[in-house]
Amino acid sequence: MPKIAIITDTDSSLPKAVAEKYGILQVPIVVNFGEQILRTGIDIDDATLFARVDRDGVLPTTAAPAPGDFSSAYQQAFDSGADSVLCFCVSSEISATYAAAITAQETMPKRDVHVVDTRNLTMGQGFMVMAAAEAAQKGITIPEIIAIVEQVRKRSHMYAVLPTLKYLALSGRVGSLAAGFADVISIKPILTVRDGKLDLLERVRTLKKAWNRASELAAQAVGTNNVERMAIVHVNAQAEAQAFYNHLSRAVSFPGEVMYAELTPGLSVHSGAGMVGVCFVVSE
Repeated sequence: MPKIAIITDTDSSLPKAVAEKYGILQVPIVVNFGEQILRTGIDIDDATLFARVDRDGVLPTTAAPAPGDFSSAYQQAFDSGADSVLCFCVSSEISATYAAAITAQETMPKRDVHVVDTRNLTMGQGFMVMAAAEAAQKGITIPEIIAIVEQVRKRSHMYAVLPTLKYLALSGRVGSLAAGFADVISIKPILTVRDGKLDLLERVRTLKKAWNRASELAAQAVGTNNVERMAIVHVNAQAEAQAFYNHLSRAVSFPGEVMYAELTPGLSVHSGAGMVGVCFVVSE
């Protein structure tokens, strides 16, 4: 049975323990503080990121991994005995990561490397990668694995709540005055993944109402189906993530083990500290 290695990037938000369990290689998204280059999951995480942002009052920029980073990951997989590589990248709508992975693929014309644009992010992407790893372990062919993963994407949902617009103001997405006013009147944005992007879905007054609305949206997405996988994602807010799940569980039933995952710096730079949300996959 051919051995298929699964590779992704850190915008998948996959916890390190989960990636190791499934044998998934993660190529780090890059965070730049001026000329200082930091690799997600190696040099920086959400806690260290926002400790520095709060200290300096400046958000860093992010960048896709270099093609050479993907080439190294591909080579590592082949050196470990893989016959083929399947690489699943964060949505090309928000990052040049997919393009970098394709460029790396083209440098290995004699190797069996396949690159997929997930058109997803955070644990929506992560669940796609986990499904690919499970299918690969069963000896399923690459075209069949890609078809399975596409179905997972279509059945995945994400709803998240921002407690403050402070960090969006730092990023320039909203003015500081507007952000300050919104915080004063307790406007809490609800985010979702739409058309391959993290997008503003609604604005709700007060955090409690925002959590209620996010839970309501999740329940509507589940409908009469079951939830196959669920993860609570957060940005440096573990306690709030647990409280949010306790709130969500009154609206959405999930008998399995709930994962808790950091959003990771490649994405959390764009949302800010304190975000909590849910990613889940519904049954067919």
